[in-house]
Amino acid sequence: MDEPRVRYGIIGTGMMGHEHVRNLALVPGAQVVAYADPSREQRWWTQQLVPEARAFESHLDLLKEAAVDAVVVSSPNHTHAEVLDAVFERGTPVLCEKPLCTTLEDARRVALRALQHPGLFWVAMEYRYMAPIARLVQEVRRGSIGTVRMVAIREHRFPFLPKVGNWNRFSRNTGGTFVEKCCHFFDLMRLITASEPVRVYASAGTDVNHLDESYAGKTPDILDNGFVTIDFASGARGLLDLCMFAEASRNEQEIAATGDLGKLECFIPESTLVLGRRKPLRIETQAIAIDPEVLAAGAHHGSTFVEHQEFRKALLGAGAPAVSAHDGFMAVAMGVAAEQSAATRRPIEIPELLRP
Repeated sequence: MDEPRVRYGIIGTGMMGHEHVRNLALVPGAQVVAYADPSREQRWWTQQLVPEARAFESHLDLLKEAAVDAVVVSSPNHTHAEVLDAVFERGTPVLCEKPLCTTLEDARRVALRALQHPGLFWVAMEYRYMAPIARLVQEVRRGSIGTVRMVAIREHRFPFLPKVGNWNRFSRNTGGTFVEKCCHFFDLMRLITASEPVRVYASAGTDVNHLDESYAGKTPDILDNGFVTIDFASGARGLLDLCMFAEASRNEQEIAATGDLGKLECFIPESTLVLGRRKPLRIETQAIAIDPEVLAAGAHHGSTFVEHQEFRKALLGAGAPAVSAHDGFMAVAMGVAAEQSAATRRPIEIPELLRP
């Protein structure tokens, strides 16, 4: 039996836009029929991936002229609010890349408007769908470690890659490193603890990367390392350990959730899950296999493919969005709080930050 056909438009065809195109090619019934990007070079590269799709310079033209069932917004962070306004006007179902927006004001406005959006609205938080992380969350929900008291996330990786026009070198375009990159991890902390943040404290800086770069006479201002601690309403605590000059790491991501009964850890790209129990004391390690074809389709450990499978199910009426506009808003809020805390060297109270 043939899968129902779903026609996609891709708005923004940079690095992440191409990852979406490659993964949709693996999803039965999915077809990229249109894409939009103001960069002629990026449109040319996208044509090599989907030569049969229509190319547009403007997202407005794509939304007006292309026959699509859903769009993926993967344009630069600072354009999301404007692009989503047009998507809302048309009522098109949308998968919007993280971060939802770069400012708290835009994120709040978009999240409120998304509540009235007649089409599906889903925020792309790929890390939720990395198989080892998904298994960790599943074990937490099963009660394998009891009540979650601590969540520690370490990302030690390579520096930010160059993007079109070097837009990602400045916080005014990205929201700052804690918004642009770390919204994934703040989202995971909320997911794992099943609780809302109440207080954020960060210590961070730009100590190694981008110091010798200059664009139109300006030096990049994005953070390249830091620690963030978060208090949650449940009493749980979160810790983020970020380093963007740690290429010499065995694993890029290490995530640990510790409860009163035990501890769960997962490692990526090693792709293992470790479950430790306190009484009786024992530690079990499980290897988690990922389809090599899916792994090769992107840089997120196969998660973008799984995300699209789930998005498609919801699009066809088989479920609600797993990552809501509110989830996207809260991830931005936590990132904004971390950026403010790092700049002011003081804790940021989330209720005060969110007060209109």
